[in-house]
Amino acid sequence: MPTDTAGSALKAEFGEIDIYLFDQLLRGRFDGRRRVLDAGCGDGRNLVYLLRQGFTCFGIDRLPASIERLKSAAASLAPGVPADNFQVGELTHLPWPDASMDVVICSAVLHFAEDETHFAAMVTELWRVVAPGGMLFARLASSIGLEHLIGPVTGRQVRLPDGSDRFVVDEATLLSWTERLGGELMDPIKTTNVQQRRCMTTWCVRKSER
Repeated sequence: MPTDTAGSALKAEFGEIDIYLFDQLLRGRFDGRRRVLDAGCGDGRNLVYLLRQGFTCFGIDRLPASIERLKSAAASLAPGVPADNFQVGELTHLPWPDASMDVVICSAVLHFAEDETHFAAMVTELWRVVAPGGMLFARLASSIGLEHLIGPVTGRQVRLPDGSDRFVVDEATLLSWTERLGGELMDPIKTTNVQQRRCMTTWCVRKSER
């Protein structure tokens, strides 16, 4: 009996990619955007497919062990990618030049901001390295859909119904930041409500080519 399944085949090809990032791939958002930074990359779960497909990938995470595992995986998946493309560091101080990335991925990281100042520093720094015509893809915790449980809070850490403490935003905050950055939404802001325990919002912003 064959041991391969559709699930295992997909996992082998795409790794543990964020399903909402996979949606961006399917819709061609990475076509022509070949330099990709995963900010808060962990072990690189969102880079497996991109490395295999010859994208020039970069990653940064505060955990040295995660970066070492990513370097090892990248050496196998894409031997031509320099190991120093993957760095230990903070999102508030990225070691890459202005406008150097076609796509910046920041999945499930921004909601670890300590306060509004920390959040602003991370977002501003991520946007700095996005090239004209490039894309910032972020997923983060929000209060959208949980107002009846946690109140209309935004811009600070709160205790969510799942017991975790997260810095949360709302739609107005993300729209304000989109305008402040001078970007434009590539998709309407989308939020997934996980059985009234937490809400995760996808924020996808394009930088003007001017």
